[in-house]
Amino acid sequence: MHTTAPESAPPDGSGPSGPSWSTARLASNPHEDAEKARRVQSMFTSIAHAYDLNNRLHSMWMDQAWRRRAVREVALAPQDEVLDVACGTGDLTEAFARGGARRVVGSDYTPAMLDLARAKLARRRTTWPISYVEADAQALPFADGSFDVVSIAFGIRNVTDTGKALSEFRRVLRPGGRLAILEFGQPAQPMLRWANRLYTERIMPVTASLIARDRSGAYAYLPRSVETYLAPAALAAAVGQAGFSSVRQVPMTFGVCVLTLARAS
Repeated sequence: MHTTAPESAPPDGSGPSGPSWSTARLASNPHEDAEKARRVQSMFTSIAHAYDLNNRLHSMWMDQAWRRRAVREVALAPQDEVLDVACGTGDLTEAFARGGARRVVGSDYTPAMLDLARAKLARRRTTWPISYVEADAQALPFADGSFDVVSIAFGIRNVTDTGKALSEFRRVLRPGGRLAILEFGQPAQPMLRWANRLYTERIMPVTASLIARDRSGAYAYLPRSVETYLAPAALAAAVGQAGFSSVRQVPMTFGVCVLTLARAS
């Protein structure tokens, strides 16, 4: 998820030059697009209103289970302070608060997502120690060693420079702090892999776009961004290169989702 969308951009993510992500633009690697940050932000602004609904329906409610597993694997201590990067509407942020963290900060690059996260939190009428901050994952507005845990769920592939973001995560973690990255993968079993690709590349883009009434190309970008992003093993290697140790990965739902865990050295 990813500064404020241009004021001239309509809420559906289209603009004078067309959608955020056209078929022609997605024919090449979207991670190499010079305007990736702006396009991703515009895209998320356009789908924010239906983001939670689409996440639940199109993951068959597994997205919440994946987040709960991430919280369990991190093994929170009562004094832990957590930064949830690319927090979107706050699902993982809230999961860490439920898990007993002393303080949780959710950050995101898209103001529209943060507006929804704050509204959701207000509806809870809880005393959870949560705050939300607009921030770029590649230039976090926090001092060195501010957190015990840094998480990012389905957002690492949306930043412009993965290595720069990982370096920032390492910088804001205390020594021995934990990193948790949730990201999509592909099942290893051939038939499951085929079925998953059929669903994510052919069916989901149509149904999710209809639900969101979206013309930004968001739901064509999302599977394409997974296909062209680092494979789980390559992401694990990048985490190690950024100064983390004890890197391990936990495949979930046949490998559709992979949790990458590491410690700040």
